[in-house]
Amino acid sequence: MANPASQVFTSHDRALDTAKQLAIVIGASLFVALSARLSVPLPFTPVPLTMQNLAVLLVGLALGSRRGFAALILYLVEGASGMPVFSPAGAGGLGHLFGVTGGFLLAYPFVAALAGWIFERGKGTFARAATAASLAEMVLFASGILWLAAITHSLAQAAYFGLYGFIFAEIIKIMLAAAIASGWRRLHKAGS
Repeated sequence: MANPASQVFTSHDRALDTAKQLAIVIGASLFVALSARLSVPLPFTPVPLTMQNLAVLLVGLALGSRRGFAALILYLVEGASGMPVFSPAGAGGLGHLFGVTGGFLLAYPFVAALAGWIFERGKGTFARAATAASLAEMVLFASGILWLAAITHSLAQAAYFGLYGFIFAEIIKIMLAAAIASGWRRLHKAGS
């Protein structure tokens, strides 16, 4: 039979760990929200250039598939409820989710989950992180372009609005996310 005192400590430790994990998920959703505020409207497209994608990749790579997915679901719930977490360009709230960037936004939980899933199954190298981020970005842009194509009734117009002007910036974001995530993993392992 287990000692009652050890059961109390185990229960207390579990509660602390749960609170810590919840705080990490909430903090990650707020990190994405802050990154969304760094937005540059582009003259040729209704889709703004933001730092959200970088934040989504970092959340997935740093937190892993489950916590990354949870953080981005929370982010979408925050935005859908009217909190000012989306890019300042757009209607806000549900209007933002169903607007021109809806396909990108709705893909975020899956993007974070995929990046995290691939990265957590490897050695944490830069190459692994860059591969994870690249594949996750492909999912992101496939979702965003298909959404835009449904709105514009033209795949060519959707690619013009949501892909061509963003490729260079996304490559930089992928490399930056991979460098940060692999560096963080190395530091974390060195500290263990």
